[in-house]
Amino acid sequence: MAESRTPPEVDRAAASRKAVAARRARASLKRDIATRVVTAQEVLRRALADPTSPAGTLRVPDFLTAIPAIGESKRDRILAQLGISPVKRLGGLGVRQRVSLSRWLDERLPEPVPRPQRSRLVVLAGPTAVGKGTVAAYVKDHHPEILLSVSATTRSPRPGEVHGEHYFFVDDAEFDRMIAAGELLEHATVHNAYRYGTPRAPIEKALAEGRTVLLEIDLQGARQVRHAAPDATLVFLLPPSWDELVQRLVGRGTEDVEERARRLRTARRELAAQPEFDFFVVNADVATAAAEVAELAR
Repeated sequence: MAESRTPPEVDRAAASRKAVAARRARASLKRDIATRVVTAQEVLRRALADPTSPAGTLRVPDFLTAIPAIGESKRDRILAQLGISPVKRLGGLGVRQRVSLSRWLDERLPEPVPRPQRSRLVVLAGPTAVGKGTVAAYVKDHHPEILLSVSATTRSPRPGEVHGEHYFFVDDAEFDRMIAAGELLEHATVHNAYRYGTPRAPIEKALAEGRTVLLEIDLQGARQVRHAAPDATLVFLLPPSWDELVQRLVGRGTEDVEERARRLRTARRELAAQPEFDFFVVNADVATAAAEVAELAR
């Protein structure tokens, strides 16, 4: 019986599709590096763990120029300084080159080191559309020992939102009164539109009773809490990728085109604030992310 063989044109088509998928994966990874969804050190770790992965097959020059504030001329100087050929891929670096690149990254882009002591006041923040509210709601439903703080806001309720359960919906005059009376632990204007704040009394009462309190707030609020309560544990919620964050924002359908564009610009700035936080949690799956947040709150 004659041996059956796959037609060459089928092989070429499959190889072409595989090559296109690999290029897209590397392009997505470069966007993640540029928007700080993932640290450069984490990409290097992935590359060394699996040289055939998108990280492993990423050319070192492309990796470096994806890092914010590194252009082509600076990239070339770094390559020369580290003794790495421009044709090298991350997964193909030699031992000496791996050590040199890793040391260079740690010196210039240090990853935050979590504090050994954690507070019962836990702050969950992250970029817009990352799913902070969904993760916080899951924690509330499945970890009743953790009190989820209810924020006050001047925006109108979205469909399904209940006053006193999801937010305290107040007008500007009442919000001003709460600020003047010192009733808010933190407050901020979000997206240049509405104000949000965290009522202080329920939090102080819960902490006094020995309970753990979770605050789901924006970056401005997290900074204020860190200032008011330096021992608070700050957790940054990350999307699985920048492309996924964009898709979530578009798919939510609650904002118009102009608002989405503004929120994406805001998200880029918010992602740059990661070094201010103690822990990172990736929201690829709500239940898993909520479990990680709850564990950090113990």
